[in-house]
Amino acid sequence: METDIQTLGEPGFAGDDKVLPFDVDGLDVRGRTVQLGPMIDTILARHSYPEPVARLLAEAIALTVLLGTSLKFEGKLIVQTKGDGPVDLLVADFSTPGNLRAYARFDEERLAAAQAAGTTSPAELLGTGVLAFTIDQGEYMQRYQGIVEMKGETLEAMAETYFRQSEQIPTLVRLAVAELFDRDSDGNPRQSWRAGGIVVQFLPQSPDRMRHPDLPGGDAPEGVEELLHNDDDGWAEAKALVSTVQPGELTDPEVGAERLLYRLFHERGAKVYPPVPVFDRCSCSRERLGEVLRGFTAEEISNSVEDGEITVQCEFCSTAYRFDPSEFGG
Repeated sequence: METDIQTLGEPGFAGDDKVLPFDVDGLDVRGRTVQLGPMIDTILARHSYPEPVARLLAEAIALTVLLGTSLKFEGKLIVQTKGDGPVDLLVADFSTPGNLRAYARFDEERLAAAQAAGTTSPAELLGTGVLAFTIDQGEYMQRYQGIVEMKGETLEAMAETYFRQSEQIPTLVRLAVAELFDRDSDGNPRQSWRAGGIVVQFLPQSPDRMRHPDLPGGDAPEGVEELLHNDDDGWAEAKALVSTVQPGELTDPEVGAERLLYRLFHERGAKVYPPVPVFDRCSCSRERLGEVLRGFTAEEISNSVEDGEITVQCEFCSTAYRFDPSEFGG
């Protein structure tokens, strides 16, 4: 609704764990920005991830909530990396309107070796593989999945490659993670995580403004420099502005989402919309897991019994569900 739109500088701040949508009419760009605090700290602390793994998963979470909160239907967005590096799997699963769960899988020995060798960039930890974006609109709708190779040194660069190749939407992604150290009220050391991000896309009303000459083909004669395609002036300005964003601005609560947007775009008439809260909420349940177990054979049920019961632990939220084998004919 028009009454929900605020001009930057008006009272009211989104705060932590809320995605703030915005658009900049003067540049024909729109986007979302977020600062994650208690939510992401809870998710990462639950699994006690090593520092490099925690940073990677935090970036994946920030990216997923930025994109997931743009869904206009009831459904899911799943962002997943799968590679041959020490961190072979990242999964961030967003369910509308604002529920998020996430999980990372890694090889402890290979990760320790990478840390000892100092080879812990995102590209080195993830290795060769794919980045997948899956949109699930429910039981009666076909899933959509876009997959790209994990090319680039950072997760944000990999995401930009996805939008360029699969969606053909000029997109800028900036992600940041901060590990904070302070003391609690009793003077004991305390560590916590924060993350933030901004996604900006060029979406003009006129489709002609998005058309560019073909990208270089890579077959120019040796010594001849190929000309890159020219960006629309509005998009070029937006990229230049977003390139000035520092990692600390995306995570520092003293900056905040609105102050960052004001710094970047106030001269171009930026508008913000009501923030969308996001929550650490897993979709697992005893009923769902029970249905899965009912599909097991008698032998599989027997092999799952330990100390007289079947225990299933959710990889995402670490909740343990215990079942009596007799429920499944065991």
